[in-house]
Amino acid sequence: MRIMALDVGEKRIGIALSDALGITAQPLMTYNRAKDNRKEDIQGLWELIKKHEVEKLVVGLPKNMNNTLGFKAEEVQNFIKALVAVEDIPVEWVDERLTTVSAERTLLEADVSRKKRKAVIDKMAAVLILQTYLESH
Repeated sequence: MRIMALDVGEKRIGIALSDALGITAQPLMTYNRAKDNRKEDIQGLWELIKKHEVEKLVVGLPKNMNNTLGFKAEEVQNFIKALVAVEDIPVEWVDERLTTVSAERTLLEADVSRKKRKAVIDKMAAVLILQTYLESH
């Protein structure tokens, strides 16, 4: 069963994909969101979901440091509600606090340039979200 992880941001969505056995997470891509066009974003994600035969989504939930849900978490939840309204797919939520920080630290340790970090940070955060999920199941 293939699982796709999404790190939903305002401008980009980091996407990672599990292997067929659901053991490892690999970066797939960074999806650049259409400006003010949620419908186009949803259509683009559904094309990827179908292309990769994804059976479950794991979505990073941006909680506040005190474990509460804020405005960003609500935005992500609303976006995912709109996504699954098109076609039903199981969704699991993973606390994504500090995943972007961890991804950036990993890229810094690998001496990746600032320009290249910006291009891959979101999909690396999605990998961390997915790997966290896979290891907990």
